[in-house]
Amino acid sequence: MPRQLSAMIESFPLARAFNISRGAKTTADVVTCTITENGVSGRGECVPYKRYGETVEGVLKAIEAYAAAISAGATRQDLQSAMKPGAARNAIDCALWDIESKLSGRPAAMTACRILPRPVPTAVTVSLGDPSDMADEARAHASQKLLKVKVGTSDDRARIHAVASAARDAEIILDANEGWDESNIREHLLLAAELHISLIEQPMPAGKDEILAHIPHPVPICADESVHTLADLEALADRYDAINIKLDKTGGLTEALEMRDRARELGFGVMIGCMVGTSLAMAPAVLLAQDADWVDLDGPLLLARDRSPGLSYSGSLVSPPSPQLWG
Repeated sequence: MPRQLSAMIESFPLARAFNISRGAKTTADVVTCTITENGVSGRGECVPYKRYGETVEGVLKAIEAYAAAISAGATRQDLQSAMKPGAARNAIDCALWDIESKLSGRPAAMTACRILPRPVPTAVTVSLGDPSDMADEARAHASQKLLKVKVGTSDDRARIHAVASAARDAEIILDANEGWDESNIREHLLLAAELHISLIEQPMPAGKDEILAHIPHPVPICADESVHTLADLEALADRYDAINIKLDKTGGLTEALEMRDRARELGFGVMIGCMVGTSLAMAPAVLLAQDADWVDLDGPLLLARDRSPGLSYSGSLVSPPSPQLWG
């Protein structure tokens, strides 16, 4: 019997509103792809992102349109050329990884990882708000070793000071989500250096980041919205020190693995990040993150309820997925 593909939209409430410079969200709206063969199912989850022109309805339609190709035996390699990078391809790619591992009895980690996968430390996110509220949230995560702090306003000085003071023992990443500009970037970079911030993520809007090639980087700068796929890397070498690889941007684990390796060859630091989704979306990224410099896979920790079984989080560590979840 040929493989069957199905997909559905699911919504998971967040434990609290999640705020970044572009707005707030209260639910994680995801699309889940399931591929079934001989009673065995593989799953993949994606998070359509409005910033990239995606909607859950459009992504669902794109996934379902590929059902005939899956029934005809399309492979992960076929998928790379048949669909453009993005959320829809990610869900199908990860579902193919999952069913391949389940049918073969060979865990996905044996293909994706160079070493036996282990728990990796992940950042925990402090969402954008008033400085005092952000400081309180940082203190609530006092046991975490790495905090990713959402900034991205015209003047983030008070926020940066407040969080750095409240989390003196934590490594801090500032994520500006394209919210800074030429009038304030130098000031924010210098303050970040003074307060020993470890990394600044996407300070300038994608496509308007030329200034980064012409100013000092007293703190390393990481591309997020400016980098999606393998093809983007070389053009960013003069502007960024690191890149954030997300499966919903690359279009799945298959390209993400190639992108990570090429980034290393070009001298970039590597962060493995995520959209706000469930453990099913994070599971393949945990394998990708095994040799990353920074890991930001706390999406399930932001939810009021996660899938069951989900990933195991303990303190700052997230463990590789169980076969019951994925891979």
